[in-house]
This record gives sequence, C-alpha cells and structure tokens, in this order.
Amino acid sequence: MKLTVVGCSGSFPSAESACSSYLVEADGFRLLLDMGNGALGELQRHCGLYDLDAIFLSHLHADHCIDMCGYFVARYYRHDGGRAPALPVYAPEGAEQRLTTAYDDVPSEKAMSEVFDFRTLTPGPDAFEIGPFRVRTAPVEHPVEAYGIRIEHGGGSLTYSGDTGVCDALDALADSTGLFLCEASFTHGKEDIPGLHLNGREAGIHAARARARRLVLTHIPPWTDGERNLADARAVFDGPVELARPGAVYQL
Repeated sequence: MKLTVVGCSGSFPSAESACSSYLVEADGFRLLLDMGNGALGELQRHCGLYDLDAIFLSHLHADHCIDMCGYFVARYYRHDGGRAPALPVYAPEGAEQRLTTAYDDVPSEKAMSEVFDFRTLTPGPDAFEIGPFRVRTAPVEHPVEAYGIRIEHGGGSLTYSGDTGVCDALDALADSTGLFLCEASFTHGKEDIPGLHLNGREAGIHAARARARRLVLTHIPPWTDGERNLADARAVFDGPVELARPGAVYQL
C-alpha cells in the first residue's frame, strides 16, 4: 500500500501546499482521501484525471472537498468525448447538495450524480471494502459531521484523522496502526477550542495511546508553526514523527 501526500495545508492553501488530499494506492486501485482547495491541480502530478477509482470525503468543509467542483467539470465535460462514468464517492450525508450548491451552475439538479456515485457514510463499527482495501470509519469531533478512516491492505494499515478535536474514537480507530496521518492545526498553549482541532501535543498523545508505529502531522495552517507542533508531538510520543510534505510518499 502506497500513500502520497497531494496536499496537507489546513484551512487554505499555503505557498507550498494545496489543502488536504492524500492518494492511497494498492493493486492498481487508487483511492483519494479528500480534495481540498488546490488539490485537483496537484493530483495531476501523481495520476491522470480519470485514473481515480474512488474518493473518500472526511467532511464537507471547503478545505477538504471544494476541488470536487472542478473535478465535476473534468468528468462531466470530458475533453476526449463522452461523460466519465460515475465514480464512487464516500461522504457524509448531503455531499451531493453541498457540491451542487458550491458549483452553483450545474446543468441539472442531478448532474453531480451523473459523474459521482455518492455513498453516504453512517456511524457504525462495521468494516467494508473499497476496492482491495478493508476500511473502517468513525465519527470524530468537529462542528460538522466528520469521519476518520482506517485503511488496511496486505498487512499494512493507515489511519487518517480528518479534522477533529480530542476524541476517544480516534484512539480506537488508530489502534496499532502502521501510519497515523493526524491533523495538528492548533498550537499547544495558544488555541484551546474543544471539538474543533488538535494541536501537536494532542496529536502525539493520541498516537501514543493508540500505539501507532509512525505519526505524520498534517492539516497545519499557514499561520501555525509546524516545527513547534513537531517538537510538541515528539515530547509525548516515542515513535517516529514528521510533518507531512507535498509529494511525500510512504510505503506501508
């Protein structure tokens, strides 16, 4: 299983990175986790426009889903003729309406569903399959409906937090995971807003409690000092810790 960081900035793109988007590949299958601002352009550095096999949207804030509007254009008005087939999109309830409203000028009310096969995520412990991947999701703490996801394949595992505050469900989801891709938007001692985001120290504590083997901090906004968050995470988590970087590749 291969993970490529397409974008890792939080809230809005930085000068160096698009917003949240992560490409997971195995056995020729490509699953994209989130498609935030700027991600569609960066994605094309790593795969073709029509090479994705499924998309998972952790939640419907713009910095995690808004480039789906541009991707709708690419799939609906496919340049080589014909419409691209409907791509499975796993997302919280209301995703189709959210993207239709954001695009604003769709040819019809159901145009989004002509190229995206929306599959609503629901709370529950049951695992399911996305291509070759065995997947579990869990609701996390955020002002809107939001999910973390655990992906397993060939003995490897990846857990992506999405956006969350401190959350017991995240520990269970990331239990003994090979790579924990965890948001760290806030700075320890600066922002303290429950149920919104984690800081570097909190991400490290979650990784330690989950006994994750490796921690990668992501969704760090341009105004947050990533190096400070990295140091705070290392102070409480004994395993390898690093900052997500655009284009970074991990083999699991």
